[in-house]
Amino acid sequence: MKIVIIDGFALNSGDLSWEPIQQLGEVKVYNRTDHNQIVERIRDAEVVLTNKVPMTRESMLQLPNLKYIGVTATGYDVIDILAAKELGIRVTNVSGYSTDAVAQHTFALLLDITNRVALHNAKVEQGKWSSAKDFTFRSAPLITLKGKTMGLLGYGDIASQVARIAKSFGMKVIAHRHTPEKHTDKEVKLKSIEALFAESDVLSLHAPMNDATEGIVNKGTLALMKKSAYLINTARGGLINEKDLADALKNDIIAGAGLDVLSSEPPKANHPLIGLENCVITPHIAWSFQEVRKVLIDLVAKNLKAFQQGEALNVIV
Repeated sequence: MKIVIIDGFALNSGDLSWEPIQQLGEVKVYNRTDHNQIVERIRDAEVVLTNKVPMTRESMLQLPNLKYIGVTATGYDVIDILAAKELGIRVTNVSGYSTDAVAQHTFALLLDITNRVALHNAKVEQGKWSSAKDFTFRSAPLITLKGKTMGLLGYGDIASQVARIAKSFGMKVIAHRHTPEKHTDKEVKLKSIEALFAESDVLSLHAPMNDATEGIVNKGTLALMKKSAYLINTARGGLINEKDLADALKNDIIAGAGLDVLSSEPPKANHPLIGLENCVITPHIAWSFQEVRKVLIDLVAKNLKAFQQGEALNVIV
């Protein structure tokens, strides 16, 4: 079986082994693939593994040998699912591999905002503490989490883990989810969208990207938030209208934001959120711990092996 990994570098930059996948067929790895190279590179492949390279109807129609698309991530919005279904192409994804890591990074962003760790380290390196008159030196207000309200937009595995961590900090947790009938955590109260934005001291986004959620953080919903509130996003950049958020941060509509994702990645240098003092941005790294990426490769291989054996595992279509 001919297998093409079409954008392998983000998953494995050379610090891991492709062996679990190589055991399943003839594997060709491309670090990155431009749109105009997609069909050429996977023309003879039966299997393509992709993270962010899109698989469109146009491309699939030119790939008669293609039987399987494995998404090396949870989100599969880069795949034309309807076209794959019509053409009889199996599509799988991987979920649960980064739950703990993304929850950890959610709080890494939040704690950098509330404890101003990076800011104070920079001040120390600039000699501000050495020249201070007192044993302690504060360059910005510090904020405790105990007693604050953590709001969660979406309540899947990652949000559930964020809720557990938030409770350990003494935070009250509220959430909004599109499947309230599945909610069993009595300590986490479900709220309407409007109430979630209005009541949260910290609003953390964990919703999938779709027609209903695109741009859900916008001028209107930001106006509902407390001036002292913080927004955290480790989900998808498109959940936020970034111009509206930039305006809100510049005009003290909310206090700050911590983002691991943007709507276009990598972003342009003049992105409206880059360089704002009250906005912390990391380059989509919450999922990319080495241990997590190793687990991801193993799970991608497990999905493909199941397909080869005629079994259904993590099937989208």
